[in-house]
Amino acid sequence: RSRFPRRDLSVRALDERFIRILKIFKWGPDAEKALEVLKLRVDHQLVREILKVDVEIGVKIQFFKWAGKRRNFAHDASTYMTLIHCLDEAGLVGELWKMVQEMARSTSAINPVELSEIIHILGRAKMVNKALSIFYQVKGHKCKATTSTYNSMILMLMQEGHHEKVHELYTEMCNDNNCLPDTMTYNTVISAFAKSGHSESALRLFDEMKVNGLHPTPKIYTTLLGIYFKCGEVDKALSLVQEMRDKGSALTVFTYTELIKGLGKAGRIDDAYSVFLSMRKEGCQADVVFINNMINILGRAGRLDDALKIFSEMESMRCAPNVVTYNTIIKALFESKAPASGAASWFEKMKANGIAPSSFTYSILIHGFCKANRVEKALLLLEEMDEKGFPPCPAAYCSLIDSLGKANRHEAANELFQELRENSGRLSSRVYAVMIKHYGKSGRLGEAVDLFNEMKMIGCNPDVYAYNALMSGMIRAGMIDEAHSLVQNMEKNGCSPDINSHNIILNGLARSGGPGRAMETLTKMKCSRIKPDSVSYNTVLGCLSRAGMFEEAAKLMKEMKAQGFEYDLITYSSILEAVGKVDEVREPAL
Repeated sequence: RSRFPRRDLSVRALDERFIRILKIFKWGPDAEKALEVLKLRVDHQLVREILKVDVEIGVKIQFFKWAGKRRNFAHDASTYMTLIHCLDEAGLVGELWKMVQEMARSTSAINPVELSEIIHILGRAKMVNKALSIFYQVKGHKCKATTSTYNSMILMLMQEGHHEKVHELYTEMCNDNNCLPDTMTYNTVISAFAKSGHSESALRLFDEMKVNGLHPTPKIYTTLLGIYFKCGEVDKALSLVQEMRDKGSALTVFTYTELIKGLGKAGRIDDAYSVFLSMRKEGCQADVVFINNMINILGRAGRLDDALKIFSEMESMRCAPNVVTYNTIIKALFESKAPASGAASWFEKMKANGIAPSSFTYSILIHGFCKANRVEKALLLLEEMDEKGFPPCPAAYCSLIDSLGKANRHEAANELFQELRENSGRLSSRVYAVMIKHYGKSGRLGEAVDLFNEMKMIGCNPDVYAYNALMSGMIRAGMIDEAHSLVQNMEKNGCSPDINSHNIILNGLARSGGPGRAMETLTKMKCSRIKPDSVSYNTVLGCLSRAGMFEEAAKLMKEMKAQGFEYDLITYSSILEAVGKVDEVREPAL
């Protein structure tokens, strides 16, 4: 016996016949006639059902417009929303916006749930300003906004990166007598404040929600954890974790990830590793993002064996490595000065395990092989990268151009630079800086200056590396005054010199201006914002040594020792031969 009554079977059969007609003849006189013959009354339910039929979107729009012109029928929010969803699925954003506007202008009531849906749809279509416009238009006339409606609006703004507007809407919500912020509101607004750098506001809201009797979610705690670590407040971050435990709020894998990242950044590697071990004991399932971060922390700290141990345990943790995992291991191998062949074998291993290398994989390998003086291998990898269809990677080209320049293969470096310029269009300031440096080193200062001027002509503002590269070339060519003028121009153009900028000038003065000007510049540096470093002191020390001013050099060495700087060993040996041990230098009589 059928579970449908006879009448229901009849209606289903009639509907199926109409659907077939609609699919064959589209919307038009034939389909309209079929409605009459089948005695299907045009009401809201029928309109919704026909809009759900799998036919072209144009047919649905035509039917919707036809139905809206029928006597004794007016579309309501349910029919508008059904068509809006259809237009959203079809990606017809222009028609979608027109329909939303029509709905807002119509006499049909709109409830808070429907307003939230419209906001969500417009936000997903990247129509943020239009969503704001509809929100205020509907909120003022057709619908009283609820906490949920505000949350939809705030969440949309957050997802689209309008963090400042989030704060504005939150303030408006607090002033609306119908609405009180709930946990979801605080969750979104605290995240927005964190992402826009308003740490104090985020912390204030965290306290406010607790005063209002709301319990922070693990996500909120995790956001606050990130803020404390970013501000260097490690103890407060750890106290927050303890508060989570005390309040019975479960530490999620996202919380653990933020925790180890913060501890790693603070240099507390053992603590980060202990968190990893305790997380496993507590039964929290690690994901690949957590594992990748833990491997990265250990790799950067030189604890390669521990990093490799975690990788070997991933299978038992039911966590499959991805391309980032392999990239992190390969990078750690190069940074630990392990044989380059080890990194190459991991590259082959990842491919054998079905993990496709990314552009970043090749960039890491090329940089690593360049550092290991395996330039030919790096060039082969660049060729393989091109064959795989990856776009030119400026970082990889920079490493190769730099290595070829250091090996005095300046023509090969120039060829790579021209190749990158032709294939990638606009180049970054860093790429130009590398090439300017090698033109300067190879005595082709004119070409270095031309390249620097080209940067400015095409709107690529030279950064501190580009300025330093050109200054270094000028110093090599004995153009000290020109290099000094470049530092002044640099500051006028809004680019702040760094310690290397000052050391380049200091080196030029030490080599051609004599010890007096070098000592004078060092003294000025001591009183400036950028203090001298080990390179600064050793540059002047070498200058004093070459001038035979050994007692002055010995005094400077004592000053260096007090500052915690190490001496240049060659200069140190020559000074010791001349004046004996530094400690024996007599203090001047008062």
